[in-house]
Amino acid sequence: MKRILLIGDSIRLGYEAHVRRALEGQAEILSPRENGGTSVNVLAHLDEWAIAQQPDVVHLNCGLHDLRREFGADENAVPLAAYEENLERIWSRLQGETEAALIWATTTPVHEGRHHATKGFDRFEADVVAYNAAALRVARRHELAIDDLYATVMSAGRDRLLLPDGVHYTDEGYALLGAAVVAAVRPLLGA
Repeated sequence: MKRILLIGDSIRLGYEAHVRRALEGQAEILSPRENGGTSVNVLAHLDEWAIAQQPDVVHLNCGLHDLRREFGADENAVPLAAYEENLERIWSRLQGETEAALIWATTTPVHEGRHHATKGFDRFEADVVAYNAAALRVARRHELAIDDLYATVMSAGRDRLLLPDGVHYTDEGYALLGAAVVAAVRPLLGA
């Protein structure tokens, strides 16, 4: 059986069970127990989470933690240029140190008004768009497959799928995201 590694933030934690169920008996699903957090954190754990595992497929997303801003701050947790450089380093290492097929998953949308009202920091939709654009530049340079989770949510109706916190998803939302991930990885499983 092929080994699929899922790395991502709390959104990955939400859709992972759907992916496991859908691919049961077809693939072994690997993932870190913890939230992947920022691109800095993913890079710091890359040896443990990916290189040592030598998976057949890596499906990665990170961005929501990178683009967070403290209330009133002008700077994101990980500035955009540093985020892009971190992704460059992550993909370069994965391509150089594994034989895995690589898939980049775009950062999911947020509802900034709901988020601001319920969280102790901000996330802005304009930042999601900017960080996704930077990530897609890197993904294209590395000729990665792209799983556009952002478009999946937007086309299905962001506001009805998001919970009141403006960032996490309803069961329906996580099922939809899980189905998108399965659709992205299934072609890489072979016969």
